[in-house]
Amino acid sequence: MRITTKGQVTIPHQLREEMGFLPNTEVEFKRDGNGLKLVKATKSKGKTRGDLAIKLLKQARPHLIMTADELMALTRGDD
Repeated sequence: MRITTKGQVTIPHQLREEMGFLPNTEVEFKRDGNGLKLVKATKSKGKTRGDLAIKLLKQARPHLIMTADELMALTRGDD
């Protein structure tokens, strides 16, 4: 493994899965003797994955508000 010119390192897929490092997981580097340890951040510095999911769901909902009866009629094809 090598560090890129941008300071990036690719964590192998199997290790990411085992450790639960999903996309957008906040991580921290901690000094460990003469090395570094990569750990999940204890405090989120930004929005969580849940916050991002809720934001996307709110943006995706239709702007037209329908009653339950109107929605059921639409899905059933009732006229």
